[in-house]
Amino acid sequence: MPVSAPFLLASPSPVLVITNAEDFKRALAQPWLAKTPHFAVHHLTGGIVQRRWVGKTEGLSSAAPANLSGPVDKSLENPVDNPVDEHGKPAWAGFVVPKRHARRAVTRNLIRRQMRQALADQQGEPAGLPPGVWVLRLRQGFDRSLYPSAASAPLRRAAREELQHLVGQAVKRLYERVGQQ
Repeated sequence: MPVSAPFLLASPSPVLVITNAEDFKRALAQPWLAKTPHFAVHHLTGGIVQRRWVGKTEGLSSAAPANLSGPVDKSLENPVDNPVDEHGKPAWAGFVVPKRHARRAVTRNLIRRQMRQALADQQGEPAGLPPGVWVLRLRQGFDRSLYPSAASAPLRRAAREELQHLVGQAVKRLYERVGQQ
């Protein structure tokens, strides 16, 4: 007979991935929050830049009509259709893995997966991942003589351990800053 939990904990919101170059530039303009021999993490309090179409839209079938007007009275809207986000603002993440530090695509993908997993692990912790824009950056490549295989288990383990330490250190430092203010 399966054992059921008396209550279910709400799962933390997922870490969303940024793809806009402006978001990367804004986050990387901040000084690093924490660093290790191979990685650095930058954090920007706040959200991402609102994406808007900038360019010529005349004649495009996907362009929005200029005379859109919504209803003034919203009394007929169902409040259940617009739920309130109880967890607050989400955490956004970006990953920078330059080719000059990881020549093979297999290695870059392995490191990117480990970066994603380190943030997801931190999000699963009781304190969670503070909201804002997080950018993890590979700042120095791993020694190929120690890790000759492009995607070896030792490389995966070394990257994971270093990233978990990095993210934990960054979150701790961020909470210390908030506590001092």
